[in-house]
Amino acid sequence: MSGPDFHYPRRRAARRRKPMRRRRGIGSNLWLTPVMAVAFVASLATFQRLPGGAEAVSAPVASLFAGGESVAARDALSARFALCHSGGGNNCVVDGDTFWFAGDKYRIADIDTPETHPARCAEEAALGEAATSRLHEWLNDGAFTLESTGRDTDRYGRNLRIVTRGRTSVGSVLVAEGLARPWEGRRRPWC
Repeated sequence: MSGPDFHYPRRRAARRRKPMRRRRGIGSNLWLTPVMAVAFVASLATFQRLPGGAEAVSAPVASLFAGGESVAARDALSARFALCHSGGGNNCVVDGDTFWFAGDKYRIADIDTPETHPARCAEEAALGEAATSRLHEWLNDGAFTLESTGRDTDRYGRNLRIVTRGRTSVGSVLVAEGLARPWEGRRRPWC
């Protein structure tokens, strides 16, 4: 077939495709999710000092936030505590925020608990006895740390310290259980 009306079909010019970029698979960054979750939980536990906070974090992660020392190594103080409602003693609990340890008297600096001697009303007496009993139990539960608050002693000569175990303050435990109030710089009545 040839003739004036016949045209040979044109060949299409071969298009050259751009090379496709290979996308990373979605699973390539999934390892980051558990790492970020552990870091988030560890930072919450470290900064909030809630009951069970840092204890819920594994020891290796907690040691990163403790300046290289593990929480267990940090809590090195312990004794068997008795009750001593009057006068001096050695390793005994006076009331809900005061105790003797190794011959020194300590006042827990971050809380205020009801008075027990003398209590101003029956409700304060009952709450004060409960706070005393809970502090006694907590101190006998295991090793703890005495943390400085910046002010070394109060006007009665008691050493002011925050008492912690596993980076959890006994003060926060007593407050959470309704046996104490956070320290506000002065005492308020409980009656």
